[in-house]
Amino acid sequence: MKQYENTDKLLEKLIEDSEEYNSITIPDGEANKRNLIRGLMNVRMPRAVSSELLDLQDKYLQEDLAAKGVVGLQDVRTIKDQYGSSFVYADKISLWQGDITRLKVGAIVNAANSQMLGCFIPGHRCIDNAIHSAAGLQLREECSHVMNKKRVRYGNQYKEPVGTATLTKAYNLPSDYVIHTVGPIVYGELTDSLQEELRNCYVNVLKCCEKNGITSVALCCISTGEFHFPAEEAARIAVQTAKDFLLRENNIERIVFNVFKDDDRKIYEKILKLV
Repeated sequence: MKQYENTDKLLEKLIEDSEEYNSITIPDGEANKRNLIRGLMNVRMPRAVSSELLDLQDKYLQEDLAAKGVVGLQDVRTIKDQYGSSFVYADKISLWQGDITRLKVGAIVNAANSQMLGCFIPGHRCIDNAIHSAAGLQLREECSHVMNKKRVRYGNQYKEPVGTATLTKAYNLPSDYVIHTVGPIVYGELTDSLQEELRNCYVNVLKCCEKNGITSVALCCISTGEFHFPAEEAARIAVQTAKDFLLRENNIERIVFNVFKDDDRKIYEKILKLV
C-alpha cells in the first residue's frame, strides 16, 4: 500500500469518527492531508477508538517514523566520545539535537500541562503536541484513564501538580515509555520557588526511571517554551540535577539532554563545558 493510500484511508476514517468535523472536505495535496490528520488527532477528545481506526493510524505513524528515521542509543554519542569531555560522568551523558520522537531510548520526557491530556491546538509546535501526535490516540486515552483515577481519589477538579512524573506506554514512538511532567510557569520574576519546582521535575523523572528499571532517558527542555522559564537557568538546573543523581548509586546508564533549537544546544555546550 502506498503512503498516499494510507493517508487517504486514515483521513476518511478520522473524519467519519469525528462528531464535530465529519462534514469536512478532504483537501488536495499530501501535505495538506497530513496536516489535517494531525489536527483531527490533536482535537479528538479521549474516548474509545475503533480497532479499524487504530490499525490505520498505527500503520501510518510507523511509516512516518520509518521515513524520519529511528535514532538508537548506539547512535547518540556520549559527551566523552563526541567532545572528549572530562565533565563528571561524561561517559553517561549525551547532548543530542533533534526530534525527540525519533529516539529509541528507555523513556523520553514530555513537558505536559496540568490536564495531562496533550495539546489540543491543531498542529501546535510544542513538544506535548509532537509527542502525542507521534505516539497516537492511545496515549491520550491512557493519560485520560490515569487522570480519571486521580479524580476519583482527589475530586473532579484535580489537576496534575507541578513536578510530578507519570509513566505511560509510548505506543507508536520508538522509546519504551513516556514520562510526563508538568513544569512551572514563569509569569514574571524567576523565584527560588520556581527553580525548586523545575528541579523537582527532573528529580522525579529520574526517580521514576530508577523505580521502573529504565536505564536510559532523554530529558527535554522543560518549561522553556510556552512556560517561559529562562533557558540558560533551566539548563543549569537540569545538568546539576542529573549530575547529583548520577553521584548516587542507581541503574541509570545514559542521560540524554535533548535540544531542538541551536540556541539551546549552545547553552548546554557551555554549561557542560564542551566549548
